[in-house]
Amino acid sequence: MPKAWVVRELGTPDKLSFETLQAAPSPAELVRIRVRAAAVNFFDLLQIGGRYQVKPELPFVPGAEVAGEVEAAPAGSGFEPGDRVLAAVSQDGMQRGGYTEVTHAEPDAVLKIPQEMSFAEAAAFFINYQTGWFGLHRRARLQAGEVVLVHGGAGGVGTAAIQLARAAGARVIATAGSAAKLAVCREMGADLAINYNEEDFVAAVKQATEGRGADVIYDPVGGDVFDRSTKCVAFEGRIVVVGFTSGRMPTVATNYVLVKNYSVVGLHWGLYRQRAPQLIPECTEALLKLYAAGKIRPHVGRQAPLSDAVTLLHEIATRQTTGKAVLIA
Repeated sequence: MPKAWVVRELGTPDKLSFETLQAAPSPAELVRIRVRAAAVNFFDLLQIGGRYQVKPELPFVPGAEVAGEVEAAPAGSGFEPGDRVLAAVSQDGMQRGGYTEVTHAEPDAVLKIPQEMSFAEAAAFFINYQTGWFGLHRRARLQAGEVVLVHGGAGGVGTAAIQLARAAGARVIATAGSAAKLAVCREMGADLAINYNEEDFVAAVKQATEGRGADVIYDPVGGDVFDRSTKCVAFEGRIVVVGFTSGRMPTVATNYVLVKNYSVVGLHWGLYRQRAPQLIPECTEALLKLYAAGKIRPHVGRQAPLSDAVTLLHEIATRQTTGKAVLIA
């Protein structure tokens, strides 16, 4: 019987329990996956604490993206036992979620992966790169030659955005909070990496762009970072709001938006799956081509056994990780 981490009460990661699940028949309409790797995301922390926009009923298994092998699949789904796949999974009861040895997913949320892609890479591939592609191409309408500023550049969201912006022909500036994280940004392809703890990124961006500012600002941080970003966005620039890892949701000064002629656009990738699911395969095809061409590759900065999920969550909460943290089941 599979083991899994279970949320029975909302709170800190220490409240999670590592349990052996009771045997239950698999839902016939879902793909059953033997999990080999599961991503650990910042939003998992928010969901475990009851502070995320998606609030599953208790109890539930946390985690939203996995990679592994198909054990069973509905007829006509296109999947067979043994297929190597990645999947986006919901947090709905005890048969879903990512922090587990066996999970279930809708067929349209499952994707076969190339043989050369490891399970750890596959677990880190789906949400961050889909988010980056939709954010940069669909919401920001990024053009080759533009300047992109990526905040939190050494994290899972940031490393994906840096690579995708470079692949699109943009010049990339990234921010991060330590020398080690700046090195990760450069490794991912950033042309300029700024330590926000030692340098004013507003002044640095203006200097690097001869006063123009950044055409696209990709912001998963929010708070003061968003407020200051409005001072270095270019004429007709676009600020893409991806998240609020700072813990504060900023208020947009619409008079400044008007005076400076820039746009603030939101990005909730999950809403595309609900409202425009036909766009997901288009994005997936583009991402797999970029992966095959060697232009994008997930940066898995930390791997640990499934039993160490609480440790990884604490490391993410205290900003000790770079790229994606992955549990190996």
